[in-house]
Amino acid sequence: MGIVAAVTPHTPRPLRIVLPGGSGQVGEMLARHFQQRGHQVTVLTRGPYTAPWQTVHWDGVNPGPWTEYLEGADACINLAGRSVNCRYNAANRQEIYESRIRSTQLLGQVIAGLSTPPRVWMNASAATINPRAMDAEGVDLPVEEATFDLVENPSNKPWAERRVFSARVARDWEGVFFAAKTPSTRKLALRSAVVLSPVAGSAFGVQSNLVRLGLGGTQGSGRQFVCWIHEADYARAVEFLLDREDQEGAFNIAAPAPLTNREFMAALRWAWDVPNGLPAPSPAIKLGAIIMRTEAELVLQSCRAVPGRLLDAGFEFEFPEWAGAAEDLVRQWRSRRE
Repeated sequence: MGIVAAVTPHTPRPLRIVLPGGSGQVGEMLARHFQQRGHQVTVLTRGPYTAPWQTVHWDGVNPGPWTEYLEGADACINLAGRSVNCRYNAANRQEIYESRIRSTQLLGQVIAGLSTPPRVWMNASAATINPRAMDAEGVDLPVEEATFDLVENPSNKPWAERRVFSARVARDWEGVFFAAKTPSTRKLALRSAVVLSPVAGSAFGVQSNLVRLGLGGTQGSGRQFVCWIHEADYARAVEFLLDREDQEGAFNIAAPAPLTNREFMAALRWAWDVPNGLPAPSPAIKLGAIIMRTEAELVLQSCRAVPGRLLDAGFEFEFPEWAGAAEDLVRQWRSRRE
C-alpha cells in the first residue's frame, strides 16, 4: 500500500503594503483591512500618529528615508492629496492640485530608481474624470471607464468637463501617473466614487446628521446622480485588483447602481427611520457650503460612473444597492455608539 502524502492548505504569504497619504478616512480603512488579514502595512504620513500599523514620516515632495520602505514592497497604494472638503478659493485649489501632482511625480521618480520596485502601484483618482453623457431629456446616462490617451494629449478632452475642478485635477493626476516610467510595476488608477463609512466627519456622517435633524430632503434639483461605494466594497475591490495580475489601467471604484440625489436621500431617511426631511434648493446649498467652509460642487455635481471593468473582471459587490448599504452603515453607526 502506498504512502499518501498529507496535503497542506496553501496560505498566502503576508504582503508588504505601503500607503502614501494613508492617514485619512480611506487610508485608515484600507490599513485596517489589510492589517486584519495579516499583511504588513506602512503608512507614509506628514505627521506620524499612533496606530496599530507602522507609520513613517514623509513630506510628499522630497525623497528621504521613507523610500527604503518601498524597496521590495509588494504594493504601493497612493492616496496622497489635500482634502477636497474645503472652499475652492485660489490657494486651496492650487494646494489640492499640486499635492496630488507632486506626490505622484515623486513616487514615480522614486519607484523608477529602486532595485526591487513594488510589483503593483495603485494611485487614487476620481470618478468625475469619466465622460458625462445625457439622453434627450438631459438625464445622465451610465458611463464606464473612458480609455483615452491621457499622456500624449491631456488637454484636448471633450469628455472632461473643464468647468468642473475635480475633473481637471483627476485628468492631470492620471496623466502624470501613467507617464511615470516604471516598466517593472503594474499600475492601476482607482477612479473612486464617494467612499461611505460610518465615521464622524465623513460624507455619510454629514448627510446622516442632516437627516436626523430633519434637514435630509432633496438637495438641489435632486436629479443629479450620486456615485457612491460602501467602504467594505472599496477595500474588497482594491484587494481584488491587487491579486489580479492580469488587470491594469483605470478602474471605476464605484457601486454598480448610482442613483439620483432624491432617491439617495430618501433611502438614507428610510434607513434612519426618519419619514421626512426639508429640501435644500441650490441657493441654500451654496450658502450652507460657505458657512461650513466647503464647496457646493461636492453635492450638486452629477456623476453616474459605473464599474464596467471591475464587473467584467468578475468582482462581486457585497452592497450593490444603496438601500442595503445605507441600512448596514446606519447599523454600524449605532452599534459603535451604544
